[in-house]
Amino acid sequence: MNSVGIDISKGRSTVAVMRPFGEVVISPFEVRHTDSELSELARQLKSLDGETRVVMEATGNYHAPVAKLLHDAGLYVSVVNAKLVHGYGNNDLRRVKTDRKDAVKLANYGLDRWLTLPRYVPEENARLLLKSCYRQYRQSSKVQTVLKNNLISLLDTAFPNANRLFNSPARADGSEKWVDFAAEFWHCECVCKRSEKAFVNKYQRWCRKHGYYYSEDKAHAIYHEASEHIIVTASLYISIKIYFFTPNGDRIDCSILLFVIVFSHRTSKTTKGFCCSIRAFV
Repeated sequence: MNSVGIDISKGRSTVAVMRPFGEVVISPFEVRHTDSELSELARQLKSLDGETRVVMEATGNYHAPVAKLLHDAGLYVSVVNAKLVHGYGNNDLRRVKTDRKDAVKLANYGLDRWLTLPRYVPEENARLLLKSCYRQYRQSSKVQTVLKNNLISLLDTAFPNANRLFNSPARADGSEKWVDFAAEFWHCECVCKRSEKAFVNKYQRWCRKHGYYYSEDKAHAIYHEASEHIIVTASLYISIKIYFFTPNGDRIDCSILLFVIVFSHRTSKTTKGFCCSIRAFV
Protein backbone atom coordinates (compact mmCIF):
# COMPACT_ATOMS: atom_id res chain seq x y z
CA MET A 1 0.00 0.00 0.00
CA ASN A 2 1.15 3.52 -0.84
CA SER A 3 0.38 6.49 1.41
CA VAL A 4 0.74 9.86 -0.29
CA GLY A 5 1.18 12.88 1.97
CA ILE A 6 0.58 16.28 0.38
CA ASP A 7 1.50 19.42 2.30
CA ILE A 8 -0.64 22.16 0.76
CA SER A 9 0.58 25.72 0.30
CA LYS A 10 -0.70 28.63 -1.76
CA GLY A 11 -0.11 27.81 -5.41
CA ARG A 12 2.12 24.79 -4.76
CA SER A 13 2.33 21.60 -2.72
CA THR A 14 4.98 19.19 -1.46
CA VAL A 15 4.32 15.50 -2.11
CA ALA A 16 5.84 12.45 -0.39
CA VAL A 17 4.98 8.77 -0.92
CA MET A 18 5.64 6.24 1.84
CA ARG A 19 5.07 2.54 2.48
CA PRO A 20 5.03 0.62 5.79
CA PHE A 21 8.22 0.30 7.84
CA GLY A 22 9.51 3.69 6.64
CA GLU A 23 10.05 2.72 3.00
CA VAL A 24 10.31 5.83 0.84
CA VAL A 25 8.64 5.23 -2.51
CA ILE A 26 9.09 8.75 -3.86
CA SER A 27 11.22 11.39 -2.12
CA PRO A 28 9.43 14.67 -1.35
CA PHE A 29 9.04 16.93 -4.37
CA GLU A 30 7.05 20.03 -5.28
CA VAL A 31 4.19 20.47 -7.73
CA ARG A 32 2.46 23.66 -8.75
CA HIS A 33 -1.31 23.94 -8.72
CA THR A 34 -1.65 23.91 -12.49
CA ASP A 35 -3.75 21.53 -14.53
CA SER A 36 -0.73 20.05 -16.30
CA GLU A 37 1.36 19.38 -13.19
CA LEU A 38 -1.52 18.06 -11.08
CA SER A 39 -2.65 15.81 -13.94
CA GLU A 40 0.90 14.47 -14.23
CA LEU A 41 0.92 13.88 -10.45
CA ALA A 42 -2.34 11.91 -10.70
CA ARG A 43 -0.92 9.81 -13.55
CA GLN A 44 2.26 9.12 -11.55
CA LEU A 45 0.34 8.08 -8.43
CA LYS A 46 -2.00 5.79 -10.37
CA SER A 47 1.00 4.00 -11.88
CA LEU A 48 2.27 2.87 -8.45
CA ASP A 49 1.95 -0.80 -7.54
CA GLY A 50 -0.65 -1.59 -4.90
CA GLU A 51 -3.45 0.49 -3.40
CA THR A 52 -2.78 4.21 -3.09
CA ARG A 53 -4.40 6.69 -0.73
CA VAL A 54 -3.77 10.43 -0.63
CA VAL A 55 -3.81 12.39 2.63
CA MET A 56 -3.85 16.19 2.93
CA GLU A 57 -4.88 18.77 5.50
CA ALA A 58 -7.90 21.01 5.10
CA THR A 59 -6.34 24.42 4.42
CA GLY A 60 -9.16 26.79 3.57
CA ASN A 61 -9.52 27.02 -0.20
CA TYR A 62 -5.95 26.02 -1.09
CA HIS A 63 -6.52 22.27 -0.96
CA ALA A 64 -9.76 22.29 -2.95
CA PRO A 65 -8.36 22.16 -6.53
CA VAL A 66 -5.81 19.48 -5.60
CA ALA A 67 -8.36 17.28 -3.83
CA LYS A 68 -10.94 17.63 -6.61
CA LEU A 69 -8.55 16.84 -9.46
CA LEU A 70 -7.07 13.78 -7.74
CA HIS A 71 -10.55 12.58 -6.77
CA ASP A 72 -11.82 13.01 -10.34
CA ALA A 73 -8.79 11.04 -11.53
CA GLY A 74 -10.02 8.05 -9.53
CA LEU A 75 -7.67 8.23 -6.53
CA TYR A 76 -8.70 7.68 -2.91
CA VAL A 77 -8.36 11.15 -1.35
CA SER A 78 -8.73 11.95 2.36
CA VAL A 79 -8.89 15.55 3.64
CA VAL A 80 -8.27 15.58 7.39
CA ASN A 81 -8.54 18.28 10.02
CA ALA A 82 -5.18 19.92 10.70
CA LYS A 83 -5.68 19.54 14.47
CA LEU A 84 -5.74 15.75 14.11
CA VAL A 85 -2.32 15.77 12.46
CA HIS A 86 -0.72 18.55 14.50
CA GLY A 87 0.46 16.40 17.42
CA TYR A 88 1.10 13.25 15.41
CA GLY A 89 4.66 11.89 15.48
CA ASN A 90 6.15 14.72 17.55
CA ASN A 91 8.67 12.49 19.34
CA ASP A 92 11.73 14.49 18.32
CA LEU A 93 13.16 17.08 20.69
CA ARG A 94 14.01 19.25 17.71
CA ARG A 95 10.74 20.51 16.30
CA VAL A 96 11.95 21.24 12.78
CA LYS A 97 9.05 22.21 10.54
CA THR A 98 9.51 22.14 6.77
CA ASP A 99 7.18 21.34 3.90
CA ARG A 100 9.13 18.17 3.11
CA LYS A 101 8.89 16.89 6.69
CA ASP A 102 5.20 17.77 6.86
CA ALA A 103 4.54 15.82 3.67
CA VAL A 104 6.30 12.75 5.12
CA LYS A 105 4.39 13.22 8.37
CA LEU A 106 1.07 13.20 6.50
CA ALA A 107 2.09 10.09 4.58
CA ASN A 108 2.97 8.25 7.81
CA TYR A 109 -0.30 9.46 9.35
CA GLY A 110 -2.11 7.89 6.43
CA LEU A 111 -0.35 4.56 7.01
CA ASP A 112 -1.28 4.50 10.70
CA ARG A 113 -4.91 5.50 10.02
CA TRP A 114 -5.23 3.54 6.79
CA LEU A 115 -8.50 1.79 7.65
CA THR A 116 -10.20 4.84 9.15
CA LEU A 117 -9.25 7.55 6.67
CA PRO A 118 -12.46 9.36 5.63
CA ARG A 119 -12.95 9.56 1.88
CA TYR A 120 -13.19 13.00 0.33
CA VAL A 121 -16.49 13.76 -1.38
CA PRO A 122 -16.69 16.97 -3.45
CA GLU A 123 -19.36 19.37 -2.26
CA GLU A 124 -22.20 20.47 -4.48
CA ASN A 125 -21.95 23.89 -6.10
CA ALA A 126 -24.97 25.18 -4.18
CA ARG A 127 -23.37 24.24 -0.86
CA LEU A 128 -20.06 25.84 -1.85
CA LEU A 129 -21.82 29.06 -2.79
CA LEU A 130 -23.78 29.10 0.48
CA LYS A 131 -20.60 28.57 2.50
CA SER A 132 -18.88 31.37 0.60
CA CYS A 133 -21.82 33.73 1.22
CA TYR A 134 -21.84 32.82 4.91
CA ARG A 135 -18.12 33.52 5.24
CA GLN A 136 -18.59 36.91 3.58
CA TYR A 137 -21.52 37.67 5.88
CA ARG A 138 -19.47 36.83 8.98
CA GLN A 139 -16.59 38.93 7.73
CA SER A 140 -18.81 41.93 7.00
CA SER A 141 -20.44 41.57 10.43
CA LYS A 142 -17.02 41.65 12.10
CA VAL A 143 -16.02 44.74 10.13
CA GLN A 144 -19.30 46.44 11.02
CA THR A 145 -18.76 45.71 14.72
CA VAL A 146 -15.19 47.04 14.61
CA LEU A 147 -16.28 50.25 12.88
CA LYS A 148 -19.18 50.76 15.29
CA ASN A 149 -16.94 50.27 18.33
CA ASN A 150 -14.41 52.67 16.83
CA LEU A 151 -17.11 55.31 16.36
CA ILE A 152 -18.31 54.86 19.95
CA SER A 153 -14.72 55.19 21.19
CA LEU A 154 -14.31 58.40 19.22
CA LEU A 155 -17.60 59.83 20.48
CA ASP A 156 -16.56 59.15 24.08
CA THR A 157 -14.03 61.97 23.67
CA ALA A 158 -16.47 64.40 22.08
CA PHE A 159 -20.06 63.38 22.89
CA PRO A 160 -20.16 60.65 25.56
CA ASN A 161 -23.14 58.28 25.49
CA ALA A 162 -24.32 59.61 22.13
CA ASN A 163 -24.93 56.01 21.10
CA ARG A 164 -27.39 55.62 24.00
CA LEU A 165 -29.57 58.61 23.18
CA PHE A 166 -31.90 56.53 21.01
CA ASN A 167 -33.23 53.00 21.19
CA SER A 168 -34.75 52.88 17.71
CA PRO A 169 -34.04 49.62 15.85
CA ALA A 170 -31.92 49.64 12.73
CA ARG A 171 -33.71 50.30 9.46
CA ALA A 172 -33.99 47.83 6.62
CA ASP A 173 -31.04 49.49 4.87
CA GLY A 174 -28.90 49.05 8.01
CA SER A 175 -28.85 52.71 9.06
CA GLU A 176 -29.26 53.54 12.75
CA LYS A 177 -30.62 56.75 14.22
CA TRP A 178 -27.76 57.35 16.65
CA VAL A 179 -25.19 56.96 13.86
CA ASP A 180 -27.01 59.46 11.63
CA PHE A 181 -27.33 61.76 14.63
CA ALA A 182 -23.60 61.53 15.36
CA ALA A 183 -22.78 62.42 11.76
CA GLU A 184 -24.62 65.73 12.25
CA PHE A 185 -24.08 66.40 15.97
CA TRP A 186 -20.75 64.69 16.56
CA HIS A 187 -19.60 66.97 19.41
CA CYS A 188 -21.40 68.37 22.45
CA GLU A 189 -20.62 71.84 21.14
CA CYS A 190 -22.73 71.07 18.06
CA VAL A 191 -25.70 70.94 20.43
CA CYS A 192 -25.08 73.29 23.34
CA LYS A 193 -23.19 76.07 21.52
CA ARG A 194 -26.60 77.37 20.39
CA SER A 195 -29.64 78.17 22.49
CA GLU A 196 -31.99 75.39 23.53
CA LYS A 197 -34.75 76.72 21.31
CA ALA A 198 -32.43 76.92 18.32
CA PHE A 199 -31.30 73.33 18.83
CA VAL A 200 -34.90 72.10 19.17
CA ASN A 201 -35.73 73.70 15.82
CA LYS A 202 -32.60 72.28 14.19
CA TYR A 203 -33.31 68.82 15.60
CA GLN A 204 -36.85 68.98 14.24
CA ARG A 205 -35.54 69.84 10.77
CA TRP A 206 -32.99 67.02 11.03
CA CYS A 207 -35.69 64.46 11.93
CA ARG A 208 -37.83 65.63 9.02
CA LYS A 209 -34.89 65.43 6.61
CA HIS A 210 -33.94 61.89 7.60
CA GLY A 211 -37.47 60.61 8.10
CA TYR A 212 -37.24 60.03 11.86
CA TYR A 213 -40.01 60.52 14.40
CA TYR A 214 -39.70 63.90 16.12
CA SER A 215 -40.28 64.41 19.83
CA GLU A 216 -39.83 67.82 21.42
CA ASP A 217 -39.26 66.21 24.82
CA LYS A 218 -36.47 64.15 23.28
CA ALA A 219 -34.87 67.28 21.85
CA HIS A 220 -34.85 68.95 25.27
CA ALA A 221 -33.43 65.78 26.84
CA ILE A 222 -30.60 65.67 24.29
CA TYR A 223 -29.79 69.33 24.91
CA HIS A 224 -29.60 68.85 28.67
CA GLU A 225 -27.54 65.67 28.20
CA ALA A 226 -25.00 67.53 26.06
CA SER A 227 -24.87 70.46 28.49
CA GLU A 228 -24.06 68.20 31.44
CA HIS A 229 -20.92 66.67 29.93
CA ILE A 230 -17.51 68.09 30.75
CA ILE A 231 -15.54 67.91 27.51
CA VAL A 232 -11.81 68.62 27.67
CA THR A 233 -11.32 68.35 23.93
CA ALA A 234 -11.39 71.15 21.44
CA SER A 235 -12.76 70.20 18.05
CA LEU A 236 -12.24 71.06 14.43
CA TYR A 237 -14.39 69.99 11.52
CA ILE A 238 -13.15 69.63 7.97
CA SER A 239 -15.30 68.68 4.99
CA ILE A 240 -13.62 67.44 1.83
CA LYS A 241 -15.30 66.84 -1.52
CA ILE A 242 -13.76 64.21 -3.79
CA TYR A 243 -14.99 63.51 -7.30
CA PHE A 244 -14.60 60.15 -9.03
CA PHE A 245 -15.22 59.62 -12.73
CA THR A 246 -16.41 56.31 -14.17
CA PRO A 247 -15.17 55.00 -17.53
CA ASN A 248 -18.43 56.31 -19.02
CA GLY A 249 -17.64 59.80 -17.81
CA ASP A 250 -20.23 59.87 -15.01
CA ARG A 251 -19.18 61.80 -11.91
CA ILE A 252 -19.55 60.34 -8.43
CA ASP A 253 -19.42 62.75 -5.49
CA CYS A 254 -17.86 61.48 -2.28
CA SER A 255 -17.94 63.56 0.90
CA ILE A 256 -15.36 62.82 3.57
CA LEU A 257 -15.86 64.27 7.02
CA LEU A 258 -12.75 64.66 9.09
CA PHE A 259 -13.30 65.03 12.80
CA VAL A 260 -10.15 66.38 14.31
CA ILE A 261 -9.97 65.97 18.06
CA VAL A 262 -7.23 67.98 19.68
CA PHE A 263 -6.42 67.39 23.32
CA SER A 264 -3.63 68.56 25.55
CA HIS A 265 -1.39 66.30 27.57
CA ARG A 266 1.60 66.87 29.78
CA THR A 267 4.88 65.97 28.04
CA SER A 268 7.09 67.02 30.94
CA LYS A 269 6.87 68.70 34.31
CA THR A 270 7.13 72.18 32.84
CA THR A 271 5.74 71.99 29.30
CA LYS A 272 2.56 70.93 27.61
CA GLY A 273 2.11 69.51 24.15
CA PHE A 274 -0.77 68.59 21.93
CA CYS A 275 -1.84 65.38 20.25
CA CYS A 276 -4.13 65.22 17.27
CA SER A 277 -6.39 62.29 16.43
CA ILE A 278 -8.09 62.26 13.04
CA ARG A 279 -11.05 60.09 12.09
CA ALA A 280 -12.65 60.00 8.66
CA PHE A 281 -16.17 58.94 7.71
CA VAL A 282 -17.18 58.47 4.10
